[in-house]
Amino acid sequence: MYSARPFVTAAGDPSTGEAYHDWGKNPWMETRVDHLSTFAADVDTASYTLARRKLESGELPATAAVRVEEWVNYFGYALPQPSAGSPFGVVMDAAPSPFDPSRYVLRVAVGTEHQTAEQRRPANLVFLVDTSGSMNAPDRFPLVQKSLHILLDHLTERDTVALATYAGTSRLVLPATSMRDKAKIEHALDELHAEGSTAMAGGIDVAYAQAMKGLAPGVISRVIVCTDGDANVGPHSYQEMLALIAERAKQGVSLSTIGFGVGNYKDETLEQLADKGNGNNYYIDNEQQAERVFGEQLESTIEVVAKDVKLQVDFDPTQVARYRLIGYENRDLADKDFRNDKVSAGQVGPGHEVTALYEVELQPNAHGALGLVRIRHKAPAGNESDGCRSPAAGSAAEARCGSIESKFPMAAPPAPTFAQASPDLQFAFAVAAFADVLRDGPDAKTWSLDAIRTIAAAAAGADHDRSELVSLIDRARQLRGGTKVAR
Repeated sequence: MYSARPFVTAAGDPSTGEAYHDWGKNPWMETRVDHLSTFAADVDTASYTLARRKLESGELPATAAVRVEEWVNYFGYALPQPSAGSPFGVVMDAAPSPFDPSRYVLRVAVGTEHQTAEQRRPANLVFLVDTSGSMNAPDRFPLVQKSLHILLDHLTERDTVALATYAGTSRLVLPATSMRDKAKIEHALDELHAEGSTAMAGGIDVAYAQAMKGLAPGVISRVIVCTDGDANVGPHSYQEMLALIAERAKQGVSLSTIGFGVGNYKDETLEQLADKGNGNNYYIDNEQQAERVFGEQLESTIEVVAKDVKLQVDFDPTQVARYRLIGYENRDLADKDFRNDKVSAGQVGPGHEVTALYEVELQPNAHGALGLVRIRHKAPAGNESDGCRSPAAGSAAEARCGSIESKFPMAAPPAPTFAQASPDLQFAFAVAAFADVLRDGPDAKTWSLDAIRTIAAAAAGADHDRSELVSLIDRARQLRGGTKVAR
């Protein structure tokens, strides 16, 4: 994991077996003491879609299940094209807080260009499917099969797919097979069924054996794990499995986790696996979400344009008195590790957006830009198999494997009022505020869901995803204002 901050507590409903980890909440920082805020990029969205599932079912999500950054980053925003020499387009904007006249809201948004299927590198994918008995429910195993069929429909003949499963034992169902033989892959997927206990670690071994065989320069190599996160039997300890995943990520094989189902869902497991695997963590609650992840956003789901992406916001102490980052607690990095290339960070794909929201308090005579953001990343090429463990000094490998740092100053001072801020800033803050309320954030205790709904609705426009958030706020208002809901 990226953060040096320990887990605060495990949370969830013991009657169902769900498990989450509470990473705490970022404190207010005095700028004169620490003017740098450093964190790893995060493009996961599992926390939002899982909470959506809960709210639509008439249940508030567990407070520990709410990760603000995954809510904010579920939505799309208008960002500028990348600047010369960088894969990133960056926005920093601010406005007075709608909830506290003594504070401002600052948005830092980083995005990459979208990519077409033709632009994407060939992919060597290994589907690792949990076929244990816990997956035997309509919202789990059948939805896994439908989701992977959607993924297959969006691959090309340049890609290969292998299929492995784990239950009481692990097995290779189908070795790496070209998408030119799509029917064979589909048949193997359709023949799967769920039963038995859960030997995830053994399945990881089988999947990586296939992924490593297809590891080659210019080829995406990724294991995609589909599961509810339950892992109760296996040849390795949990820590050994995490170490193996981290080692394979260094060698060029990423691992993404796709979560399904509720009841015994292990959110903490899937998040840690994806973090160690330099991959993404998604939650799929219906076919529409499967189409979003594996259809509309496939290129960003499996491709990488920048790896080990670290962001560092440098606040100007003459302008900013103190600040707090809303979210990213489990992506926190020590300031000294921003330029430490031995400390890994997040991967970003084409069309991905990384947005962070801050509350800030200004100095009495503040009048200008509040600071700047630095981004440090490595090019997507360059794994240990390409000579990146110990590249020769002055070699092309050293240039390819090294980190690239860019600096982006805040272009304009804060907007005069929150109403005059960009709709994207207004909506992003509404999302962050809604999440902060649901996770019982100390600063959000006085924030009104009615006011948050008004902000979100005004900035939603005709966007379907944004309108959906407004409806979820309505559900949360009903649940919090009516019958007490078990947390």
